[in-house]
Amino acid sequence: MNAAESLTPPAETLPIEAHRPPAWLLDRCSQAAAEFAQRGYPDPRHEEWKYTKLRTLKNQSFVTASHAPMLDAADLERCTWPDLPSHRLVFVDGIYQPALSEPGDLPAGVQITSLAQAIAAGAVGLETVLGTLVDAQYSSFAAWNLAQLFDGALIQLAPDTCLQQPVHLLFIHSAQPTPQIYHPHSVIQAGQGSKAHILEHHIGLPGAQGFCNSATEIHLSANATLEHTLLQEHSEASYHIGNLFIRAQRDSRLISHNINLGGRLTRHDLNVDLCEPGAEAVLNGLFVVGGTQHTDTHTRIHHRAPHTRSDETYHGIADDQGRGVFKGRVLVARDAQKIEAHQHNANLLLSDKAEIDTKPELEIYADDVRCSHGATIGQLDPQSMYYLQSRGIDREKARDMLIFAFADEVIQRLPLAPLAKHIEHALQTRLPEGVSV
Repeated sequence: MNAAESLTPPAETLPIEAHRPPAWLLDRCSQAAAEFAQRGYPDPRHEEWKYTKLRTLKNQSFVTASHAPMLDAADLERCTWPDLPSHRLVFVDGIYQPALSEPGDLPAGVQITSLAQAIAAGAVGLETVLGTLVDAQYSSFAAWNLAQLFDGALIQLAPDTCLQQPVHLLFIHSAQPTPQIYHPHSVIQAGQGSKAHILEHHIGLPGAQGFCNSATEIHLSANATLEHTLLQEHSEASYHIGNLFIRAQRDSRLISHNINLGGRLTRHDLNVDLCEPGAEAVLNGLFVVGGTQHTDTHTRIHHRAPHTRSDETYHGIADDQGRGVFKGRVLVARDAQKIEAHQHNANLLLSDKAEIDTKPELEIYADDVRCSHGATIGQLDPQSMYYLQSRGIDREKARDMLIFAFADEVIQRLPLAPLAKHIEHALQTRLPEGVSV
């Protein structure tokens, strides 16, 4: 058996069985296991994976995380922000940690809990949402995640409820002698007219190594508004592949922020279905890679109904031998008239050995639409550098100021000031003159 086959989950030993799940869920997980076994690992011959080679990942040996180590206060402190009050759920190596979590006081009709606990308690309505959006068409890792379902978060918002504080889903990757693999799965169900902000935060402690294969399903009912921020700060020895699935109904609004700063090899697929008139999606993203890091982001927005709208802004920065990939696809269905879709991807190369691949796509089957896309890859503007230097700013500081400004255009879109400040500081530490900038 080769390394790739050793990572294939056998259908007869599904982790979810430890929770004694209902028959419908066990059947759903079994089907996902069979689908992953059939599809296997994607390779560069697959169009969606032509820029991302998984050879280094397949050659790794991982142990499935079965228990979480104890963390001290310092470990938790480096992963949170005291000036950002939140409803917090903490997972260590994919396993819920109630002692570290602080869900806080919740309005009536709001449930924030561990997915494993919700399954064990027979949560109402779970059958209609859990696993229903997972689609392995573009990434077989989504099927693998569902096949290995063990734990994650469940967030249910009753109609017309509003959370004043964000929900912080904190996934901590601990440092273990043997690389760990875990598959967190989260479900977010926003009732009609509800409003919330979800922060999904993946972070590795010093010395962490292993593989996180995550999946998140978001169901937006009519008139619901959800802001979802994904912040990835894994260690340089870790791998992360994530799939995000969103189904938006009439007049709902999704705002997505996707920030990738860490990891050795990372990939995120964002799949958005605008299913009814008035649905809207705003996607913002930023990746920063250096050393030999590789990050890949694929966005797919499907305008299935008329009078829907989408807007994407993604920025990428690559230094040293880092490589970044962005592919954004907008699909407009035949009867989706009067839609509006805009996409822009700007990228900055800071080294002769760095590489960024970008591929914007518009696939339109309607004739009354407003659509645009654009992509740029370039280096720092010499005229801007000259202007700053002519004002007495040395070359290194001028360079860092321009890099910081390029990234901050996306960071400033974040509504949580402590989070934006944290990301700005993380960027500053990677710049030679960053602290003064």
